[in-house]
Amino acid sequence: MIEVERLTKRFGSTLAVDDLSFSAAPGTVTGFLGPNGAGKSTTLRAILGLVRPTAGRTAVLGRPYRELERPAQQVGAVLETFDAHPGRSGRNHLRVLARAAGLPTSRVDEVLALVELTDAARRRAKGYSLGMRQRLNLAAALLGDPEVLVLDEPANGLDPQGIRWLRDLLRSFAREGRTVLISSHVLAEMAQTVDEVVIIHRGRLVRHATMAEVEAMAAGAARVRSPDAERLASLLADAGVDARVLADGLLAVSTTPERVGEIAAGHGVVLHELTAERATLEEVFLELTGGAGEQ
Repeated sequence: MIEVERLTKRFGSTLAVDDLSFSAAPGTVTGFLGPNGAGKSTTLRAILGLVRPTAGRTAVLGRPYRELERPAQQVGAVLETFDAHPGRSGRNHLRVLARAAGLPTSRVDEVLALVELTDAARRRAKGYSLGMRQRLNLAAALLGDPEVLVLDEPANGLDPQGIRWLRDLLRSFAREGRTVLISSHVLAEMAQTVDEVVIIHRGRLVRHATMAEVEAMAAGAARVRSPDAERLASLLADAGVDARVLADGLLAVSTTPERVGEIAAGHGVVLHELTAERATLEEVFLELTGGAGEQ
């Protein structure tokens, strides 16, 4: 469990996080979204004890990160920095981290296999691609077999196969009853990965919802295709329904598919397609943040 309670953080005159509250539950992958400068990185650093709040609190597994007895075995984190010495191999980098955390070095080869870096384990880190560096960062986060993962843009540099691999790994992690909080700008991928989304803007919470709730935000709209689209649009308008003819007999309709079907059937209009419209995560994000760009 991760808890953020009325978190506020100021850097001089800049208000980075403003009275922010949310939680990420065990068994759940929670997406953490917001435009550039929204306060995501500051919040993640506050959760990890790297930033001291101006007000409010954060807790991991019921207590502040600084008070955890075995932090390396309780929380794994990936921030946007890559801290491996360029002259060390991936394996040696992980061995150093394992020894510093009091973890068995046998765990190193296990996490290298888990992140599919075994073949590159003896190569120097300076020769790693961005995607390989992300995998090495994730291997470091997994060394202690933690209960909680906090990940800041872990998909950066990964190719489509790597992004799918990351998705499967995080879903598997959550199915074991662990907690995942992940920040990412790849909204389409986030929609396939996360169970819940926390969206912030200008340091404040604007929406905390399940993906099912996000998908239902456009409920009550439909897309219709008919060889008699103009007549159908006129019939819908007579019934007080807004319908826009797009192209090739396609209409965007501001009512449910059931209502469209009833009107079409009542007037003998043939339908070739009738589907419910659902909001995408990107559409919800842009609506809630006023179209601000995501990082």
